[in-house]
Amino acid sequence: MSYAETLIPPQPAPRQVAKPMTAARLAGCIFVAFWGLLAALLIFTVINGWDIEKFTRYGPRYLHGLWVTLSLVAISVVCGALLSLPLAMARLSKNKLLNWLSYAYIYFFRGTPLLAQLFLVYYGLGVFRPQLEAVGLWWFFRDAWYCGLLAMTINTAAYQAEILRGAIESVPHGQREAAAALGIHKSIAFRKIILPQAFIVALRPYGNEIILLIKGSAVVAIITVLDLMGETRYAFSRTFDYQTYLWAAIFYLTIVEALRHLWAWIERRLTRHLKR
Repeated sequence: MSYAETLIPPQPAPRQVAKPMTAARLAGCIFVAFWGLLAALLIFTVINGWDIEKFTRYGPRYLHGLWVTLSLVAISVVCGALLSLPLAMARLSKNKLLNWLSYAYIYFFRGTPLLAQLFLVYYGLGVFRPQLEAVGLWWFFRDAWYCGLLAMTINTAAYQAEILRGAIESVPHGQREAAAALGIHKSIAFRKIILPQAFIVALRPYGNEIILLIKGSAVVAIITVLDLMGETRYAFSRTFDYQTYLWAAIFYLTIVEALRHLWAWIERRLTRHLKR
């Protein structure tokens, strides 16, 4: 065994080498400077063109549209989650008929635009008005708000089903084998062991899907639903001021940013046992 007889004297920190200015770095700096200038001009335009009369007149309408947007998204996400679970189970099923039907549903609603689905529900189902009146469902399909809710629900259900299916399949098979070795019934093992782990895996994709649905919900304004974008269109038609759309963009950006931070906090809270 050897022993150190003298201490190594402290050494100065290594000298930082200046990075050379390459063409890519120069282009990046110019790009960032351009967007910074554009943002400054935009802020100046908003401050310079501030009209308190328009704000007091259309501000309550913006708040009403914001409430409509949030309620549409919240209800459609919950209903879509309830619908996505049986769809995901059907996709994982060994029954070929169930697997094929769920695959066709998910393939169609993920492969077509939300706007086309909205038109199919709002305009397409109107063709069957006599049949819908006969079964007492016309009250639902004649209302634009309900049609928007239905279109958003069936759309997000397809995305959530694929997210959940992938999350369930990502859980190691050894978890199922361990539950079977302990004599735990398959349904109990799935509900208390597999599904909680799958939800943790699916948490971030779920957040992305909700954010996409918030931004996609603006299409319901086309069928006369006075959500945030619908109220913005109304304000623009009365003022012809482009800042009405700028305020709508600020509202959407605020919602998305708040949801992003909330989802990050939820993820940190639920995965704190996985961190060391």
